[in-house]
Amino acid sequence: MSLLATYWLELLGWGGSALLVYSLLQRRVLRFRILNLLGGSVLITFNALMGVWPMVALNLVTSLINVYFIVRLRREAHDEAAYEVFEVGADDAYLRHTLRSHASDINKLQPTFTGEVLPGEEAFIVVKGDETVGVVVIRRDGTIARVMLDYVTPKFRDFTPGEFVWRRSDLLTSRGYRHVMTHPAQVNPYYEEIGFRRNGDAWLLDLDVRSRKDLIPTA
Repeated sequence: MSLLATYWLELLGWGGSALLVYSLLQRRVLRFRILNLLGGSVLITFNALMGVWPMVALNLVTSLINVYFIVRLRREAHDEAAYEVFEVGADDAYLRHTLRSHASDINKLQPTFTGEVLPGEEAFIVVKGDETVGVVVIRRDGTIARVMLDYVTPKFRDFTPGEFVWRRSDLLTSRGYRHVMTHPAQVNPYYEEIGFRRNGDAWLLDLDVRSRKDLIPTA
């Protein structure tokens, strides 16, 4: 093997190893799986060229595991059965704990949020199993539910769990809401993906003309 070929082969091995290490630093579960899969795929090629077959087998197995979980996560991303929504009071101890624990992250994503649920506001916690996925806080403005907070914990940020509050439209329409309007200051909004439309600097959803299935993305 030429010196140049050896150089590129070593670079391939180091690159795959770096991807694996970098994947372990990810807080987002889907991003971790994708990067881990990419790193494993590179190392499969590297070890096959080197003839290190036990490592080829190891990385092949881990890559197949990653493919399985990526497909599963994609399927669950908009699966209502995978998430639950609970309404909680403004003084709920767990709600306060969640807001306090993620205060700095919330401030980066929605700096206008006060850090607590104020009188007259309604709060919902989205969970998956025993994990907290996010918090939604709304304030009444006539028939409009104004979104004061739509926060997703880092692990689930590759998904749109807040949609389960909007898809469970009975939670809102039963209270007399007919529209949902987001806050213009929210960073990286996802609302176009689930049926909201632009309304100036904000996003607007008309609850009274949409069924829950209408909000499920087709792709």
